[in-house]
Amino acid sequence: MIQNYLKAVGIHVKIRVLEWSALINEFINKKKFDAVIMGWFLPRDPDCYDIWHSSRTREGEFNFIGYKNSEVDKLLEEGRRTFDQKARANIYNRIHRLINTDSPCLFLYSSDVLPIVSKRFRGVETSPIGIGYNFIKWYVPREEQKYR
Repeated sequence: MIQNYLKAVGIHVKIRVLEWSALINEFINKKKFDAVIMGWFLPRDPDCYDIWHSSRTREGEFNFIGYKNSEVDKLLEEGRRTFDQKARANIYNRIHRLINTDSPCLFLYSSDVLPIVSKRFRGVETSPIGIGYNFIKWYVPREEQKYR
């Protein structure tokens, strides 16, 4: 679909599907690509230091596009030192605004997920950030546990 959209505006794209280790070792780590589609999955903590900090551009690291912004670097470091959740949210919101303004890459989409959890689990709550945000509070009542 993306290939067709780009073709419509005069950009020829040759798609290559590669085995993961070949993609990483032969192309990403060696920076031998004009464009690549990849995805990130971050943990619940919003720390994205490894993806966006300018010190993480060496072979095998996640900032393989070489993004550098000194203000983003400073904020990423500050976010790691800040324990107040409201202050951290402000820091990471600012980081994402700066990255959006810089546009070091094109964010194409965020996939939808359909999580399924057995009805035996209690404490599961939905949230705008996903079903797993409070997974530490999930439990199965002893009488419903199958494996002990």
